[in-house]
Amino acid sequence: MAIMTTSPEPGDEPGRRATPPTELIAEAARHPGGSVAEIDRTLISDPNGYIPGEAVRGMWKVDATGQLTGEFEPNPSYGPARDDFTKLIATDHWLDWLGHDPAATIRGSVAEIIDQQVPGATVRWMKITEEPRYLTAGRRARDDPDSLIVTRAALAVSFAIGVDSPSGRYDILWGVHSIAVVGLESGARARSRAWFDLWTALDAAEQQLRTRIAEVEPPT
Repeated sequence: MAIMTTSPEPGDEPGRRATPPTELIAEAARHPGGSVAEIDRTLISDPNGYIPGEAVRGMWKVDATGQLTGEFEPNPSYGPARDDFTKLIATDHWLDWLGHDPAATIRGSVAEIIDQQVPGATVRWMKITEEPRYLTAGRRARDDPDSLIVTRAALAVSFAIGVDSPSGRYDILWGVHSIAVVGLESGARARSRAWFDLWTALDAAEQQLRTRIAEVEPPT
């Protein structure tokens, strides 16, 4: 599959075109027997960066000779990108330490960091792009050796976000957001810390979780 970015043309219907964009003809020749995806570049910031699924107008079929067949499969999700925390909230992992709404906690933490780095910048949408990585630690309960009291927890989530700057600029950023909390057995006195690593792979961030969770000072 190949990807080609295009802009809307007058008379286009949402999600489809009457005829294939001229730019796709050459691209199709390089992918005989496959298909080429048409991307609305007004919905992305970098064609070589992260492309949300909603930016895909649809797929054009390519025959065995590398010619567009004219067959177009529209993307029913085409349109403005939306939040997607499915990979976080669908897990069976214990996330109570993130509050009653883990997705809102993660989004709020990222939005706060973005605003700190660029005052006035806002997060238009956020997606969790891979299954999060977790780390938990605890101790055996004195009165019940079969029970574990969780004292520390951390997670690393890979993300993509659409950011609107006060200047009017729109950027799509990706990376890993990590949060560690210690002193969970202390209730409200628990302490936490967050890390925001742009252009970082999830595997690399996961390797740092043990070190980072140890950096958070426990409550006294």
